[in-house]
Amino acid sequence: AASGVGKAAATEFIKNGAKVILANVQEDVGRSIAAELGPRATYTRCDVTDEAQVAAAVDRAEELHGHLDILYNNAGIAGSMAPTSLGSLDLEEFAASWRSNARSVVSGVKHGARVMVPRQSGCILCTASIAGQQGGLMPHAYNISKATVIGLVRSVAGELASHGVRVNSISPHGIATPFGMGALAQLLPESSDEERKRMIEKDLSELRGAVLEAEDVARAAVYLASDEAKYVS
Repeated sequence: AASGVGKAAATEFIKNGAKVILANVQEDVGRSIAAELGPRATYTRCDVTDEAQVAAAVDRAEELHGHLDILYNNAGIAGSMAPTSLGSLDLEEFAASWRSNARSVVSGVKHGARVMVPRQSGCILCTASIAGQQGGLMPHAYNISKATVIGLVRSVAGELASHGVRVNSISPHGIATPFGMGALAQLLPESSDEERKRMIEKDLSELRGAVLEAEDVARAAVYLASDEAKYVS
């Protein structure tokens, strides 16, 4: 929740009456954003590649508020954006992307379910990507890690539905967040920030007349967590 979709989601959830725990590895930024968002926001340090820290963040929510209604898995890395053929795929880089983008989500779903199933209620959300649905948009490591998130949600939704816990993923297109801009900067180091922003918002966009923003994804998350989406899983 240090920037981009995560920060927008925290803001939007608080705006709609939620109490939010910002679980992030960037302590200074996390504490600053929690202070900016006010008394409904709390920061806790969490490296999502460490299952024990994910479990501790879930436990922190229960300690502070008595229970956890919504868990939003949104952390991740772009990894190397250098165009790479399958034959030269670096499996160590692949493993790093998978740990941050996929294994971390498995941890989040596992420990969210751990506290939601006994209450027979809850909502788990996961940020995937259009890259996980359409091959060739990003390097293999990123595509595969995001496809794993989509597969995970499909795999667990049925089991958790029998316990009253809904599970959904959101697959955004490119957004001009620090994450998106940083990834494009790797691909096009000679271009300016303004050029990269135009590429993400206009050249790559498939919906004429609309620009995808972090707030749009945040509103989708709030909808999926709301009573209005009570049968969406």
